[in-house]
Amino acid sequence: MTMTKKYKILGKYIKDMSSETADLETYIFVRDYIARYQLNIDINSKPLKNKLVEINTILKFEDKEDSKKKSYFEINYCTIIKVDNELKEKKDLEKIILCDVQVDIYTDLEKSLLDLLHNSGYPAVKFEKKVDFEKLYKQRSN
Repeated sequence: MTMTKKYKILGKYIKDMSSETADLETYIFVRDYIARYQLNIDINSKPLKNKLVEINTILKFEDKEDSKKKSYFEINYCTIIKVDNELKEKKDLEKIILCDVQVDIYTDLEKSLLDLLHNSGYPAVKFEKKVDFEKLYKQRSN
């Protein structure tokens, strides 16, 4: 049995991108402590006309500690999808938005964030773990 995709990506683009490092002291501090920065993902969506959905995936890379000196990095990556007319179940749509589309776009999104970090003066940053959207989605629905 082949599983046909219930949606089609019509477009994806960086809606907003931000990199803030206040001054040289902050830069040097952050460079030394960037290993403790964590990736945070926030996903929201809004229905548009004609079975179109706008999905905003917001990646933040931030210091959770209470440091005086911190940099701030964020990307809002927007994906526009067209949903299959057959799709009626809210749960199916939720899985598409929170899981399937994320899996499709994540490589591009992660590369954009890494480029931003590298261009912001932090060339050593790598993300060791891949985000497991299937797992996150299952945890959320339980």
